[in-house]
Amino acid sequence: MDSSQQTPLRPASFLFTAFPDSPSALHPILASAFATLLLLALISWHCIVYPKVFSPLRHLPEPAGGSYFMGHCSRLIREPMGQPMRDWVNTIPHSGLIRYLDFFNTERVAVVGSKALADILVHKAYDFVKPPKFGRVVGSVVGIGLFLAEGDEHKRQRKALLPAFSYRNIRDLFPAFWSKSQELAHCLTKHVEAAHDGHVDLDDWVGRATLDIIGLAAFGYNYQTISHPSGVLAENYRRMLSTDRWSQFAAFLSFVLPPWFRWLVPIRNTSDNARASGEIKTICRQMVQKQRAKLVTPKESDLPVSRDILSVAIATGAFSDEDLVNQLMTFLAAGHETTAAAMNWSIYELCRNPLIQHRIREELWTRIPAHRLNSQSDQSEDHCEDFQAAYIDRCAYLQAFCSEILRVHPPIPFTARVATRDTSVTGTFIPKGTMLVLAPWAVNMSIKLWGADAHAFKPERWLVSPSATADTHGGGLQPECSATRPRLERQKSMGPETPYAFLTFLHGPRSCIGQSFARAELACLVASWVGAFETEFCPEKGGESGLDEKGYAAGVGVASGLSARPGNLKVKIKILRERQLGG
Repeated sequence: MDSSQQTPLRPASFLFTAFPDSPSALHPILASAFATLLLLALISWHCIVYPKVFSPLRHLPEPAGGSYFMGHCSRLIREPMGQPMRDWVNTIPHSGLIRYLDFFNTERVAVVGSKALADILVHKAYDFVKPPKFGRVVGSVVGIGLFLAEGDEHKRQRKALLPAFSYRNIRDLFPAFWSKSQELAHCLTKHVEAAHDGHVDLDDWVGRATLDIIGLAAFGYNYQTISHPSGVLAENYRRMLSTDRWSQFAAFLSFVLPPWFRWLVPIRNTSDNARASGEIKTICRQMVQKQRAKLVTPKESDLPVSRDILSVAIATGAFSDEDLVNQLMTFLAAGHETTAAAMNWSIYELCRNPLIQHRIREELWTRIPAHRLNSQSDQSEDHCEDFQAAYIDRCAYLQAFCSEILRVHPPIPFTARVATRDTSVTGTFIPKGTMLVLAPWAVNMSIKLWGADAHAFKPERWLVSPSATADTHGGGLQPECSATRPRLERQKSMGPETPYAFLTFLHGPRSCIGQSFARAELACLVASWVGAFETEFCPEKGGESGLDEKGYAAGVGVASGLSARPGNLKVKIKILRERQLGG
């Protein structure tokens, strides 16, 4: 036959020609080739074609740069949580939504505008849920309490818990807040006197104090971790929330791999965390049983009614014992860790701003009775029983300082929501499954929302008048404002025009139910600390060495874990005798 008339050799024919004696050997090769091509096609679609060509979100503004396959993942991993969003909100022109690309170009939408936040947090709050993987991982440690509940179950739990976090009930807890704050000052005073150098390990001391406050105010039980740091609860809590490198690696694997993987891989920290969580749950069950027994036991009419969170929750009759254990685990993880971080940031700013420290102290010493600020006297719970929330209410500058701490240094830099269905945010189509990132670190520092001085630490922005220190209602705030009912008094030249500019506690039906609890606790801790100590950076930290490129005192920075707190913060304290105003 003429070669010009031969039938062209097709690829499949060539393969059979190459293996004439064993055509069955081609099946694995063809299958492998097909599987490889299919995998490459899926990867190309997910990482390149869909996000760059077909995604309905591709027209949203996004940061420049980034890897072709990994988007902005490198920066997100390298920098502290929320820091990239904090930069983007003020450098990228936007109308409330910013798209960025995460691991393998997975799309994320940062929500940084007030109207977009209103849509997600209020108008369509139940169209968006916490990421399922986050719920599985965190739920395996703390259970499904209010923080992780969704839909109708969340509505039920929140309604049942509201009385425990009511304005009146939180004000009844002020004696517990104050007694533990003063106990911290008292024990720390003895520690400094014995050590003679004034150097303090803040993370340890503040963590023990906030853990004690949660125990007393939420459980109705005094764990005495301030004076006895090696207690069972304190030790297990440290193990459960361990943030060393192996724990962080195990947490990362939990988010990117199937749930069963974290139990098969023999990482010591994973099993340690699980055992510690089990021990704490056992303690919580014991607390629930004890409090139930107290409530069903007849009492004399003159005995005080327990106002701790657990007692009020039991009294509603809406929770089983296991439900209550989950709620207590949630309060421990969310309430203790976040307030400890906020207190650490408070001490950091006091060191950076000695004049602010001095002004708070002057206000405290003119508005709180002398014997209440004496860390040398008996400040037991019984002794502090008549401590009044009004003492803190009168300290307007103290409250302004705490509000500014929570604005500039929100303990939780960002949280996420996933769209449960196709929906829209401010008219922008959001496909089902899209992850939206709510970043208090970005929104709270937005120049568009807060003005040109958004990055300045400025407590005065929370006062009716920047120069006001007092009025007939207690120091410059309106009479209805207090440590448990804060309000930003906006003037033309200061403050945001929308409540969504302050995102630390979120808003709407999914807002933080413990906001008033946290504010009151922080105010008491700061008041007690400033009244007892004059605080400065250790010589090798901050101060003379100025600020780093992110605006933090050199050598400090941000430590990421369950919450964001100042990293490697070392301070030196001077004990104040009598009422020494100093400065």
